[in-house]
Amino acid sequence: MSFKIDRGLFKYDFIDHHAILCVPVDADVKEIRKRYLQVARRLHPDSSLTETAAQKHLGNELLSKLVNPAYEKLAGDRTRTEYILILSQIGKRLVQESTSVTLNTDLAKQLVEAANIDHFYKTAIAKLAQTQYDSLEQALQVIAQASELNLVYLMRSAGKASATTPSAQPKAQSGTPQPNTPKNTPPTPAPPKEDLIVEQYIRRAQSLIDKNQFAPAKVELQEALKLEPKNSRCHSLIAMVYLKQNQLKMAKIHFDNALKLDPGDETALQWKPKIDKALGQQPSDQKVTSSPNNGDKQPEKSGSGLFGGLFGGKKK
Repeated sequence: MSFKIDRGLFKYDFIDHHAILCVPVDADVKEIRKRYLQVARRLHPDSSLTETAAQKHLGNELLSKLVNPAYEKLAGDRTRTEYILILSQIGKRLVQESTSVTLNTDLAKQLVEAANIDHFYKTAIAKLAQTQYDSLEQALQVIAQASELNLVYLMRSAGKASATTPSAQPKAQSGTPQPNTPKNTPPTPAPPKEDLIVEQYIRRAQSLIDKNQFAPAKVELQEALKLEPKNSRCHSLIAMVYLKQNQLKMAKIHFDNALKLDPGDETALQWKPKIDKALGQQPSDQKVTSSPNNGDKQPEKSGSGLFGGLFGGKKK
């Protein structure tokens, strides 16, 4: 049996693990584990004593090829964090491509118009979960239906997050001008929505950096720089991420950018001279390290030497 699904998030070359387990995209680990155990008991051959050999085989295939990998991805802290980051990026992409999104199920179409999106979404997912694997032949269709709900929920949530509070606008733009108001005075512009979004990216990135999760932090900061390329704070933070990953040339580029935009950036002022010194001492085919006792003078061919030198001899 083919396990190919081409609806919902699967349509975007993405494996929707939440849909496979039929849990909301914001489900916590406890909820995910509880649901996994329910599904695993249903699909495991030893739990299906009354079914045919073909049914047991199909159940085992669904368990091993879809359900177990979904649980492994969503149960681990690191893998779940990376996965949720990708989900958030897909949600933003869907907002931009909303006019081309095609929905096949009535539930997903109703979710588009639902006033209370969270209640409707979670109620619909819970209802699908009750019968998701009752008919193993229909399981993929139910997964696709759940994935369409996830798609709409992510799209609406991302759209809501990017919305800003509208600023007060003159109400007499098409009528008689109000007294004491110059006729040609332009309305007060609303604050750019990118500002709020960039701040959210920076906060998430800082939190990830504090946890030494540099790869997802870099993703957040790269997205922020797409929206605001001249944000000195973003350049300084992503430079630190590159520095932690021992990518000194990339760190130097972003520290340089940070200082061009904000000559008083303390982080860039602290680290750029050290990077310049390390790169200046680095032979073309070698990297530079420092001994805890000898300072930044000892060249070494170790791939992690520079990181050790700049951070007091402690390697990543």
